[in-house]
Amino acid sequence: MGTGKRGLIATALAVVCAVTVLAAPGTAFANPTPSPTPSAGPALAAGKDLEAVRQKLDKLYRAAGRATDEYNAAEEKADKQSAEVVELAKKIVKGQEKLRKLKDRAGAAAAAQYRGGGLPPEAHLVLSDDPQDFLDGAGRVREGHHATKGLLGELTRTQEDLEQYAKDASAQWKKLEAGRKAKAAAQKKIEKQIAQAEKLESALQKEEQERLAELEKEAANKAQTAWLDSGILDEIDGKASEQGKMAVQYATAQIGKPYQWGAEGPKTYDCSGLTSQAWISAGRGIPRTSQEQWKRLRHIAVQDMRPGDLIIYFGDASHVAMYIGDGAMVHAPRPGRTVTIAGAGSMPILGVVRPDPDTGAN
Repeated sequence: MGTGKRGLIATALAVVCAVTVLAAPGTAFANPTPSPTPSAGPALAAGKDLEAVRQKLDKLYRAAGRATDEYNAAEEKADKQSAEVVELAKKIVKGQEKLRKLKDRAGAAAAAQYRGGGLPPEAHLVLSDDPQDFLDGAGRVREGHHATKGLLGELTRTQEDLEQYAKDASAQWKKLEAGRKAKAAAQKKIEKQIAQAEKLESALQKEEQERLAELEKEAANKAQTAWLDSGILDEIDGKASEQGKMAVQYATAQIGKPYQWGAEGPKTYDCSGLTSQAWISAGRGIPRTSQEQWKRLRHIAVQDMRPGDLIIYFGDASHVAMYIGDGAMVHAPRPGRTVTIAGAGSMPILGVVRPDPDTGAN
């Protein structure tokens, strides 16, 4: 890749967001692992393996990310099941009202027969002496038979519908309860992983925390440098669609807002909450979780991606970001961090998905 293009990319990233995992122009890719600061020296000499701490934190936060996906999926499923239970309840209420009216009609028919001396219409017909009355009565009897048969059939169908609605509602309620348990279990996982990570970080001295932040940047820089050195950016030249531009505009407008697991804005976000809301703002609903985004959206080759596409990270699809062009992405990283811009290759890329059609790019 040409050094001029690389310098342009680094400069663009620095202008968009001064606080980023990328270093300043001129050192962004040339020196991914700066020397330890003097203040960090004594801590490391005392036996603190900060690189091991960094890897442990990364493992804990990734586990929290997976659990967050489980939580979001359970929440989304619970919302759908709740809506289905409500709809079934409405059907049951309407069915009960319909059944009441049908029973009233059946009762009125029975009362009419009672007022006729308790004899069925056929008996009155046989007892008639007038031939014309007999013929007219025969027609009325046939009509009456059809009406009675129809009424009984409708009563039966309504009762069967109510029984089915009740069974469906019971089944949905059981699923809802199971979903709530899954959601609670996922929440416990998240809180446990985050608590362990926060405990680990809080045990560090100030200079160790600063050095740890440097190590995180160095790891991201190293990965980004390797990705750029592959020449991939020379192949990526896709232009954003109109919807893609709107999604990017929304996502980048959230820069600086805190990460919060399970959040979809407008004040806080998790990774898939940011990408899903960005595309909703562009008029296109997409799956809520990063794993579902990976499963259900159209896969695109990395070299074919364009601004607005979603980059899925790690083998378990536990993280997602939005590509914004020039080798950069915007994402909600993890607890304790804010929505920010980073190098698109700063984490292991699983693949790229596109929420909108290919038409309309410019």
